[in-house]
Amino acid sequence: MQTQFKLAIGCDLAAYDFKNRIYAELHSRGYTVTDVGCNSAQEGDYPVYARKVAELVQSGKVDKGILICGTGQGMAIAANKCKGIRCALCYDIFPALMSREHNNSNILATGAWMVSFEKAMDIIEAWLFGKYSPGRHDIRLDQLKEIEETRNA
Repeated sequence: MQTQFKLAIGCDLAAYDFKNRIYAELHSRGYTVTDVGCNSAQEGDYPVYARKVAELVQSGKVDKGILICGTGQGMAIAANKCKGIRCALCYDIFPALMSREHNNSNILATGAWMVSFEKAMDIIEAWLFGKYSPGRHDIRLDQLKEIEETRNA
């Protein structure tokens, strides 16, 4: 199945093998996927790879990003430090859909220790095809942008 999405994927050392399986599956489904690493199960700190994926999303070189660590928590925290990033941590389909429909999330984080490979693929597919519902949600996204612009750094 060919799609229009360009994706970036990244992981830490805890999710190295899991990420490789997801990368291969996405590629087999016709996605263009940029793998930013990590490239070993021995080393790879989550902030480094969360930032790499976030920067690709910010630049527009990819449409969306996927981040995986043991729980997904570290990746989500790190990615959400980057301006314009709305990273949703999801272990199930419904929150993944809501993160697209209500929050227009542009990065999905999940945990290799938290979901099976099959569940992760279901979550990713739902998230990729979830559509943002503008209107009342635009106001909230504007409020998030204001926080980014005015926060104490």
